Amino acid sequence: MIWCILIPLLTGLICGILGYLLGKMLNKNGQFDDSVYKNRISKLETDLELCEAAQSKPNSGNTTASTNIASSMTPATTIVFNSDAAKAVFGKKIKENDLTVVEGIGPKIKELFHNHNVNTWQALSECSLEKCQEVLNSGGNRYKIHKPASWPKQAGMAAQGKWQDLKDWQDQLDGGK
Repeated sequence: MIWCILIPLLTGLICGILGYLLGKMLNKNGQFDDSVYKNRISKLETDLELCEAAQSKPNSGNTTASTNIASSMTPATTIVFNSDAAKAVFGKKIKENDLTVVEGIGPKIKELFHNHNVNTWQALSECSLEKCQEVLNSGGNRYKIHKPASWPKQAGMAAQGKWQDLKDWQDQLDGGK
């Protein structure tokens, strides 16, 4: 009679312990991986900013609203590149308009952007997500897996000389995603 109660309790206890240990082993650092959600939130925030900019600036019947939005978001003054400030934050020498500063962009992807006349941080910051994906798709299947949602915003920070903000954000990103 006691076995009818003891066996299910022991089975439940053993399953609970094994489930807990299995969960710890599968999750490498013991923390919830929320990078997917952070990337989604970042993309949605960027979309929201674009929509708010479109709402605040009336469109004069022009179908190129994205061009109007991008031009309204560019800074009015030119920021002078300060390599010493960038080096102080990143700990290495940064060349002006080096697209590889953007997390997720390596030398090959930089070449793809250069082939599409995107040579500066400012030009990349003005690219739409669709344009970035088009550039990646032009490189073949190997590059289609990359997620460029954060690249324009990162490039914008670099173009504006916001090195500490860029570094802090990149520390949160996972390979630019």
